[in-house]
Amino acid sequence: MPGNSQRRNRRTSSKKDRSVGSGGKGKQSLAGRGRTLPADERPWHKKFSPGEGEELPKRTAWKQEKERRKAAAEGHAPKAGQRKPAASGRSGPRVAPGRRSAAAKDAPELLVGRNPVVEALRAHIPVTALYVAQGIELDERTIEAVRTAGDRGIAIMEVSRAELDRLTGGVLHQGIGVQVPPYEYEPFEDLIAASTESPAPLLVALDGVTDPRNLGAIVRSAAAFGAQGVFLPSRRSAGMTATAWRTSAGAAARLPVAQITNMTRAIKQCQDAGFLAIGLDADGEIPLYELEAAVDPVVLVVGSEGRGLSRLVGETCDMRVAIPIATAIESLNASVATAVALAEISRRRGS
Repeated sequence: MPGNSQRRNRRTSSKKDRSVGSGGKGKQSLAGRGRTLPADERPWHKKFSPGEGEELPKRTAWKQEKERRKAAAEGHAPKAGQRKPAASGRSGPRVAPGRRSAAAKDAPELLVGRNPVVEALRAHIPVTALYVAQGIELDERTIEAVRTAGDRGIAIMEVSRAELDRLTGGVLHQGIGVQVPPYEYEPFEDLIAASTESPAPLLVALDGVTDPRNLGAIVRSAAAFGAQGVFLPSRRSAGMTATAWRTSAGAAARLPVAQITNMTRAIKQCQDAGFLAIGLDADGEIPLYELEAAVDPVVLVVGSEGRGLSRLVGETCDMRVAIPIATAIESLNASVATAVALAEISRRRGS
């Protein structure tokens, strides 16, 4: 009804609230900043003209000096030679939204899968933690992994499957994983020395294989067919990541892998040690099944997934071998071709 309004928080008086002053603290903000310098007195301006004996400063150097002074005034001056951080305030490589940034090169990572986990524990790799998903179906490998971790005092963490999915980045983990330090590569000279002590020396060289799953599969095949080691370039090549570990099904714990700087020099070093360099090439002059030299000390050189052997590496090899395949198929996967070639070498040596 009129006169009985229940509306609240309404101003009932026309009198304004009393304003609160700054107590004189805003005096500096009211003070002027002095006159604006004309263009001919500003060294960073394009119309600045230096006086006699003066040298015109470079614009980039002057801007860097201004940024350095500004940062110093704010209390976080960058070091000499250090680049200014990005506007977003983040350091490191940029990643797409929803994706994780790459881990540091020396950071520990998760090795997942039941076979890789058990093989890593059997090989006494310095595991720091074992992750087991809640409600996992126990089998012989899982029980062995938990028992071995408990006997060695390794921390056993029971987590949800969602948490394990998050930790592994969505990789198929079979409900179990271990935290391992970065892979320790074998020195290349030690790899050659150890292989020459074998009655049937056999090494595998990977010339730019960039897929870690191919790398893991090749390591698995090399271990299965009696190779003493694998070596690969440190740049433009896949490394022994957790994905390669998992694809190798634990073979990476038994077979040494070395990194080299230059593939051509590494092959020549093997040749000086008595190895025969055999390159896998679709246009090779010798069919694989006619390779009588397979009984000699061999380093099998495998090219990248797309372009195959590089020109210099192909020229350095003693011979190039082709795998006979149907004409309707252009080529084989790098890991499949390596497995076929290693199987033939093993067959000839066994006979």
